[in-house]
Amino acid sequence: MAGEQVVRIEGRRVRLTNLEKVLYPATGTTKGEVIDYYSRIAGMLLPHLADRPVTRIRWPEGVDHPSFFAKDLERGAPDWVPRVPIDHSSGAKDYPLVTGLPTLVYLAQVASLELHVPQWRFDQRRERGNPDRIVLDLDPGPGTGLAECAQVARWARDILTGMGLDPVPVTSGSKGIHLYATLPGTQTSEQVTAVAHALARAIEADHPDLAVSQMAKVQRAGKVFIDWSQNNGSKTTISPYSLRGRERPTVAAPRTWDELDDPDLRHLLIDEVLARAEEFGDLVQMLRPAASASPAPLSTYIAKRSASKTPEPVPESPHVEPTAPGEPARFVIQEHHASRLHWDFRLERDGVLVSWAVPKGVPADTGRNHLAVMTEDHPLDYGTFEGTIPRGEYGAGTVTVWDSGTYDLEKWRDDEVIITVHSAPGGPLGSVRLALIRTGGEGEKSQWLLHRMKTDADGRPQKPGAPVVAADPHLPATPPAAPAAPAVTIEAPPAAPAASIARADVAPMLATTATPALARDAAQRWGEWAEVKWDGIRALGVWDGERLRLFARSGTDITARYPELTRVDAGLGPERAVIDGEIVAFDGQGMPSFTRLQNRMHLTKPREIERETVRTPIRYALFDLLAHGGTDAAPLPLRERRSILESLSAAAIAPIVVPPVFDDVDDALAASRTFGLEGIVVKNPDSRYRRGSRSDDWLKVKLTHTQEVVIGAIRPGKGGRTGAIGSLLVGIPGPDGLRYAGRVGTGFSEAALSRLEGMLTPLRTDENPFVGVPKADASDALWVRPELVGEVEYGELTPAGILRHSRWRGLRPDKAPGDVVPEV
Repeated sequence: MAGEQVVRIEGRRVRLTNLEKVLYPATGTTKGEVIDYYSRIAGMLLPHLADRPVTRIRWPEGVDHPSFFAKDLERGAPDWVPRVPIDHSSGAKDYPLVTGLPTLVYLAQVASLELHVPQWRFDQRRERGNPDRIVLDLDPGPGTGLAECAQVARWARDILTGMGLDPVPVTSGSKGIHLYATLPGTQTSEQVTAVAHALARAIEADHPDLAVSQMAKVQRAGKVFIDWSQNNGSKTTISPYSLRGRERPTVAAPRTWDELDDPDLRHLLIDEVLARAEEFGDLVQMLRPAASASPAPLSTYIAKRSASKTPEPVPESPHVEPTAPGEPARFVIQEHHASRLHWDFRLERDGVLVSWAVPKGVPADTGRNHLAVMTEDHPLDYGTFEGTIPRGEYGAGTVTVWDSGTYDLEKWRDDEVIITVHSAPGGPLGSVRLALIRTGGEGEKSQWLLHRMKTDADGRPQKPGAPVVAADPHLPATPPAAPAAPAVTIEAPPAAPAASIARADVAPMLATTATPALARDAAQRWGEWAEVKWDGIRALGVWDGERLRLFARSGTDITARYPELTRVDAGLGPERAVIDGEIVAFDGQGMPSFTRLQNRMHLTKPREIERETVRTPIRYALFDLLAHGGTDAAPLPLRERRSILESLSAAAIAPIVVPPVFDDVDDALAASRTFGLEGIVVKNPDSRYRRGSRSDDWLKVKLTHTQEVVIGAIRPGKGGRTGAIGSLLVGIPGPDGLRYAGRVGTGFSEAALSRLEGMLTPLRTDENPFVGVPKADASDALWVRPELVGEVEYGELTPAGILRHSRWRGLRPDKAPGDVVPEV
């Protein structure tokens, strides 16, 4: 294997690095061989991980170096890795769900050698279910080994068999043996734990010379500890077929009962387990409950409805029969007067109606994209349903059929659907090409755009409007036979064009802060036009017909920092153009994350940029146009600039997107709240583009309390931060100077603190830059020249202008101190 490779696995792109790194020095086993093992054993391992939150033990430097226990998914994990939050006393943590080979290979790539799971699974609503298995962890104390564990396992087997259970043994790959038996899922974790504890005590009572059920380690010498506590809902056990982080690459290996009679019983290595897998198959296949199979198509639909309470069709069984081949596929659009009016867009596929809720319905023209949210699959009978769902029931309200007919399928993928619908005679749509493009999330509640497609002179569809965020939707979905692919290279940066770019050419227009009420009033005067406010950084792009250059709001050239945009043909057409937009990074749920963007915006070293380009992908969300084809577009009204922008970006690369415009301020606000976005910007569609000016023609409405601030001092850390930054003293420029706005001491990562220390130390001064800083806060302050701008999130603003409960969000290198203004 090469040192670095990018492989495509089941349509997902996974970057593999340091494949020759030795993770097990005693045997010379490399990371590449670990990835190979997990790839080859995946067919047997994945069913035992399915629907279970996975905790991991990672050894990035090898098993001869320290490890760390990981619950939260890493910040740099690909967005497509599914995850589920679980609440802890310190807050929610996003646990990965290993649903397929791409995620398994990714975890191996980051040296997650051990994969641990609980004895329960998530149900279809992503809620914790009852345990579907019981486990006894037989742990040998000093003076005992596998032979003694095998004896205790046989005693436990006798009891479990008498209870109607059929246990199977797994040598843990570490010290002892795990004994599993499947359960019907009718008991809680507490109840199963109590049964396991009673079973352990019974064995101890019968065989006190060898078995012990008490936790105290002092009582384990010469005995086997029967750890019954692994059935606790908060505990996890190494999964069958997982590697162990021991001196050699041992595996938690399923065994036969005959093998446990072997006095030379030992733990197995990866090559032995792979050979056994080919010969015997999965020896613990009985641990795969029916729940590990794909859920029946209509299980979610039925779970949300009661046939005795709603007039909707509710089938008795969640299973369906696929549509007979050759029959035309049907579509239906239902007008749904629920808590908010919306339209339900449904397409017949594989025996169900795949469904989306569309708040604004099908776009009337190609210039607008409408938000669509995927809902649960519906039965085919729903295609003719009309009626009133009673109050208190799911989806309460009146449903009528707005349009129906058949459709021709052009493309159906997990992230993109392209069809041509044909209404029944007299239907309102007629024949229209439509595209649905996934922009965030997966499955039910994932976010999509519904786009009415343009056609060229021959009636063929042009490319649909680009998605807000998509994970390389144009990659082929063919997995490689083995994890191998050409190494990744990045071209040299493009040379700057001969013509220089004037600072005024890339000076962005700025918005004025407003309340929702002011924005609504303005929209009623102007005509409704609202855009999502992305939680990113402003970037103006200069396109020369072949390559894109990027400039921050300050005028700084940031071209080299985003090679996925600037070192390729961005697909913006042959004409020169100047465009306006925002660079955005997204978290694992497909939501904009300014914190995650910090991983990209400060980098200058090519090697670091190359690495982070894969770890932290970005999107360039365009919303305006300053020039095109040698013509200054700024004097044109916004609606005309937008039309040109959509035309030139119709064939743009995937990271360049044109988010939708909402024609209702309240709908835009509701969508932003639903998806946790920063807010909206309400614009006058007749307004010109005013370079470098803050204008009342653009009104920003924030849903979160954020404020740009200027750093004026450091307060030294205490306790765990002794010798480092404890908090920052910040201010907001005012008519009388830098007005003190409070302290911020939370929200810093270790990397952020290190970066801040390196940037602030050279700015140290003896002069206090603030106006109005209290003596208590100034007592141990280390003053710095007020040159760096950051952003904080806060709970409230006191009458004196102090930010309370503030939390650091990151530096704003795109802003100068003079750009900072009060946001309220």
